[in-house]
Amino acid sequence: MAFGDQPAYLRVAGDLRQKIVAGELPPHTRLPSQARIREQYGVSDTVALEARKVLMAEGLVEGRSGSGTYVREQPVSRPVVRTGYRGAGDSTPFRQEQGDDRVKGTWESRSEQVAAEPRIARRLRIGPGDRVMRTDYLFRSGGEPCMLSASWEPLAITGRTPVMLPEEGPLAGRGVVERMAAIDIVVDNVTEEVSARPGLAGETLALGGVPGHCVVVVSRTYFAGGCPVETADVVMLAERYRVAYHLPVK
Repeated sequence: MAFGDQPAYLRVAGDLRQKIVAGELPPHTRLPSQARIREQYGVSDTVALEARKVLMAEGLVEGRSGSGTYVREQPVSRPVVRTGYRGAGDSTPFRQEQGDDRVKGTWESRSEQVAAEPRIARRLRIGPGDRVMRTDYLFRSGGEPCMLSASWEPLAITGRTPVMLPEEGPLAGRGVVERMAAIDIVVDNVTEEVSARPGLAGETLALGGVPGHCVVVVSRTYFAGGCPVETADVVMLAERYRVAYHLPVK
């Protein structure tokens, strides 16, 4: 295949994509049938089917049982603001994940003691299998699910203290910085890495998305004197959210 050439199914998908973007095929419009695509573009049934699969994988169209394939209404991308370190007193779990004070939200959570899997152990600089407190969160904004988060804290640090359970006790619902300060640990640094990957079925279902679509993952770790005290993965639907950083200049 010469440089610049494309398989027929990608050319067909590209033309249909352009029509969707240009508004020639607006949201909720039925996509041309496989027979119509075959006739219009002079391609085989296989090419027509593969072109439709490409558009479905890109989230531009969706299948409706017994009805056909329709153009999806594309969500408006909204920012999730990251502000880095936040001091005590303003760092609830939702504030910790969404730094825009104009955005209000709620959360649900569940905590359990588990053995640290190797990737989490590396991030916390502990041994694989060491006990950690894992807390899973579902965050909502305006009543709609917007973020998932899983956090891990070494029980060697928080075990048998009033802050062992992030959502119970005297500091329930406060952030990592304030909770650690209560046990004389001063959080002085935080790192974040942003990546993207195909969403797991359970993640996209919980967030109201389409299985297989990409998610944005923010992997965050809080440090106190160079020692990791908490690490977390925050997951958002890539088609709905973009990560924006507001960081102070020192």
